This record gives sequence, C-alpha cells and structure tokens, in this order.
Amino acid sequence: MKFIFQFIKLKTLYIFFLFLALINIFFSTENSYAKTFSVNEIQISTPFEINFNKNEIIDEGFIMAFNELILSIVQSKDHSKLKNTSINIIKAMIETFSIKEEKFVNEIYYLTLNVSFNKKNVFDLLESKNIFPSLPIKKNFLFIPVLVDQNKNQVSIFSENKFFKAWNSNNKKYDLLNYILPTQDLDDFNLIKSNFQNLESYDFRQIIDKYNIDDYIIMIVFKNNQKIKVFNRIFFNKKNNLKNFIFNDVDLNNDEEVNNLISNLKLVYEDFWKSHNEINTSVKLPLNISINNLNNIKIKKFEKTLSDMDLIYNFYIYKFDNKNNFYKVIFNGTPDKFLEVMNLKNYDFEIKNKIWVLNEKS
Repeated sequence: MKFIFQFIKLKTLYIFFLFLALINIFFSTENSYAKTFSVNEIQISTPFEINFNKNEIIDEGFIMAFNELILSIVQSKDHSKLKNTSINIIKAMIETFSIKEEKFVNEIYYLTLNVSFNKKNVFDLLESKNIFPSLPIKKNFLFIPVLVDQNKNQVSIFSENKFFKAWNSNNKKYDLLNYILPTQDLDDFNLIKSNFQNLESYDFRQIIDKYNIDDYIIMIVFKNNQKIKVFNRIFFNKKNNLKNFIFNDVDLNNDEEVNNLISNLKLVYEDFWKSHNEINTSVKLPLNISINNLNNIKIKKFEKTLSDMDLIYNFYIYKFDNKNNFYKVIFNGTPDKFLEVMNLKNYDFEIKNKIWVLNEKS
C-alpha cells in the first residue's frame, strides 16, 4: 500500500512538472522566433482617378519599404543586385503590415504604411544573392568638416563652410550615422588655422577632447579650382582609418553639386560602418541550450533576448523534460562571438555533454 501511494505521488509530481513545461512551451514566444525588421511611416500619394486601385498603391508601398530596408542593412556595392526584386518575392517576406493613415485631399489619395519584414526570409534572400547584410545599428560620430581653398590659402570650418552648413540638412530615414557637428568656437578656428600647413597630420585632439564622443570623423576638403581632394580620417574602436578621394569638375558654388558630393561622402561613411557590423549569414552555428523551465520569467527574458538579436537566425524548443527546456539556436557567427554577445546581455553558459546550460548572472 505504501508503495502504491508513493507511486501515485511520484506520478502526480511528474504530471505537474510536465504541465508546467507544456505551459512554458505553449505560452512562450514559440511563434515569434523570426524577428522582424520594421519599416515605418512609408508615405505614398497618387491622384484619385477612374482606374484607382488601392491594392496597387499598397504594393508600391511594399516596394518602397523593402528598398528602405535594403538601404539600411546592405552596402552600396550590392544595391544593384536587389534592384529588380519582384513584388511577389517582397510580399512573401512581409510578416505584417498596417495602414497607419489614409485620406483624400483635393483629389489626391494619401497613404501611410508600416511594414514588418521577416528577418529570416530577408537574410535567406540576401544569402541567395551572395550578399552579407549588416546589423542596422545607429551610431553617433563627432564630425569635423574643414574646407581648404588652396587657391586662396584660406581655411573654413564653421558657418562659412558649405559642408558644415549643409551636412545635416538632407538626412535620410535609413541613415545609420548621426553626425555631431562641433559648436562654433573661435579658439577652435584659430587652432585649425595655425595648423593650416599640416592639417592631414594634425590630430585635432584639443578640439575632440571637448566632446564626450569616443569616435569621430575628420573630413578635410581641399579645393583647387574645379578639382576636389577629400581627406578622411575615421577614428573608430581606437583605430584610425584613412580614406582619400578625388572628385573632378565639382563647383562648390553650386548647391546641387555640393549636396551630391555630400551624399557620396555619406555613402562612404555608411558603408564603412556597415562593414564593421556585417553578418556572415553563410555561417550557421547550431547550439543546443538548456534552461530550467520552472522559472517562466527567466524563460520569457531569454527568448526575448534571442528574438531581439539580429545574429540569431532561428531558435526553437526541440524537447523538454520535467526540469528543462532544450532549445536549438542557429547563430550567424562563431561560438566565441555568441559567448561575447550573450555575456554583454548578462548570460553565461556551462557546457555539459555538448549541451550549453544557461546561467544568468546576478
């Protein structure tokens, strides 16, 4: 009789733990592993005519949203590979969309869309085109533009400098870099002027140290008639990166040409930043991770962490028992990179029999 009661008790406990495990699975983010890329505030307007077709306008919005996403995660050298992506392929990558606003004003139809793309499907498309995407991470750079007129032996850095005035006047939604321009300071001007003859080697340290920004870009534009030489020193991650360019037949008195030059230079800086955040989607590292399933809050937090990471290609629960959930995690990178990223999020692991047992730091 005692044996029977013990058996019933153990069976009841097992059912209880099994029930908890099932709850953790069914109420987890099981259906949202594939994180989405959200592209919001896509605005379209078109005349309201007899052949007006709302579905065609929404499709146009999908194309615009896709192009904006590509501009934010793909380097410029690969844009042409995606130029003719069909609407059917684009629509197949859309997770959700919503119409934020629509209205008719003076026979014009206005539509504002929010579109979410399935991250995994986007990465699969890029991989098929042999394109490595980049993490869409925003970044602040201190930006010091200096204009040198070699014909007049004259240097300009603030309001009299066309690049200083126009640099932030035409920023795009998909730009990742935010340029912090220096404040107008007579002492800074005098420092630069006193180093007129050696600007390319001058470190600008006395100016940079006034700002609490680790990374910076020094851009020196040398004007010699219609020939423009641009010296760039991009300081990032405690390293100097030098990039020099020559542009011919540029008239700095023409605002349109100045803006075009600024757009080209911004593209260089955006590509530089993307190259440092590139994801090698061809590397798919499978990891088996276990987590105690009695702490539902911890599970939710862990799954949200995975779901929010662009380097996670996919994850799912492949088995469970009365103590643990076992996840298969597909990571775009090396084991060391995974440990580095998770350590920054306050997680560490102990490897037991090829299973990465998850611990959370206090």
